[in-house]
Amino acid sequence: MTAYFQLLEALRASPKTWLITGVAGFIGSNLLEHLLKLNQRVVGLDNFATGHQHNLNEVQQLVSLEQWAGFTFIEGDIRNLDDCQKGCAGVDYVLHQAALGSVLRSINYPITTNATNISGFLNMLVAARDANVKSFTYAASSSTYGDHPALPKVEENIGKPLSPYAVTKYVNELYADVFAKTYGFNTIGLRYFNVFGKRQDPNGAYAAVIPKWAASMLLGDDVFINGDGETSRDFCFVENVVQANLLAGTADESAKNEVYNVAVGDRTTLNDLYRALQAALAENGKPYRNAPVYRDFRAGDVRHSQADISKAAGKLGYTPEYRIMDGIAEAMPWYIENVG
Repeated sequence: MTAYFQLLEALRASPKTWLITGVAGFIGSNLLEHLLKLNQRVVGLDNFATGHQHNLNEVQQLVSLEQWAGFTFIEGDIRNLDDCQKGCAGVDYVLHQAALGSVLRSINYPITTNATNISGFLNMLVAARDANVKSFTYAASSSTYGDHPALPKVEENIGKPLSPYAVTKYVNELYADVFAKTYGFNTIGLRYFNVFGKRQDPNGAYAAVIPKWAASMLLGDDVFINGDGETSRDFCFVENVVQANLLAGTADESAKNEVYNVAVGDRTTLNDLYRALQAALAENGKPYRNAPVYRDFRAGDVRHSQADISKAAGKLGYTPEYRIMDGIAEAMPWYIENVG
């Protein structure tokens, strides 16, 4: 029996109260769905900057009326300390997902990215500390590894950031460490590696590669590959991320004041990803035959990324259940139903 399975049984037997910031977003709404199905009480905070009401509506359709009644939504902004304090009041565990993601967005809008990802993060730390929550788990990022060339990525070895976004996520880790040393408020940071899955927005200039390509293929549009297609990533299905958050949120104190890689521990090139999506579409009766269009490398991107997940496995009991092909197979019906 895995640590995660044991945790799910314990949560069903003894429901807790959770705050999810960014609850209307991709990862936040998946966390909400899982927690409500476990009969937990959930407070959600979102300002709809990148989240969507339709994500919440979809979750409502997937849970029972009684489970949905356990959800309280606060439309608010983490840049406002009062909203953070309201969200943290009376909760056991905080899962802080709210942020402005995307390397490219941060290059175009560094001030807004800083205000949300650093000032907003600090507001959440202060609010959670003052509310005496049992735990504070936050979304860190693999972008923190920056220009460090070694593979796989090990938590203790990082390089210089390559984008404003990467700077903000590194500062989150620095603030978390200072709060542990100064106030005794211990947190856990989860360095996500290229998360994908249902309810990930396929639209807009800052869409992640898997939903963006899936949407393009479904609409018969060209797929653009930045560079030669041999850039590689450790793609992580969202179900693995949910597992990591629940394990981190309920972890022992001995596992806190740490950051952990959340990934699969594998690498997939963009060329291989293109072929995998093409094959998954064909299996669902949606063949796509266009050749990819190659263009220049994108500013701020690293060439290769792969995680060492042994620390999360050892200290949190993290055992990713989905590899990339499993995740694509699970996610593709959602893209087919929701794109176009």
